[in-house]
Amino acid sequence: MRVDCFVTLNPRYVNMPDINFATSSPDAAETRSAASDGGNLRWDIIELLFFAYRDFVGDPDQELEAFGFGRAHHRVMHFVYRYPGLKVADLLDVLRITKQSLGRVLKQLLDEGYIVQKTGDNDRRQRLLYATPKGEALVQKLAGLQTTRITRALAEMAPQDAETVKRFLRAMIDRDDPDKVLETIFASVNHDAKE
Repeated sequence: MRVDCFVTLNPRYVNMPDINFATSSPDAAETRSAASDGGNLRWDIIELLFFAYRDFVGDPDQELEAFGFGRAHHRVMHFVYRYPGLKVADLLDVLRITKQSLGRVLKQLLDEGYIVQKTGDNDRRQRLLYATPKGEALVQKLAGLQTTRITRALAEMAPQDAETVKRFLRAMIDRDDPDKVLETIFASVNHDAKE
């Protein structure tokens, strides 16, 4: 079945020029080849992921609008909160955005008191980021909205299915060039598996 048009009732915008894409992997070439050959494409999962992501970020989007913030602000706040003392350079790796894009968002979060920036103890050139209590409250509110959606979805599944969902999502992540946050996440997964 082919769909020729879509109607957008509540548009959401993503600033695509600010996204840095990793170089193509051999898997990407295989995917392009399968697509051009009309191979077995997973439209079902592709579309489910698209709509799940739209609604997953849509809940916080509405809250962020009241602050004049967008998704980039949310991502920065999330990782700064979750990884206190995160270096600006590492945040750029995590988000895969340009310095210019991060600079605009970070300046606003610093100016409005959601984040503080400190110099490193060993290297004064390092800029380390920390969420303020105001920033922590915002991140927890946004995470609460997303947790409600996740909890509601998991309630429809057997308890052991949550592990399957996590394994699937981890398998979707490109591990060729993991940043420090992903290395931490994967290390904790391996640590949990050993216990």
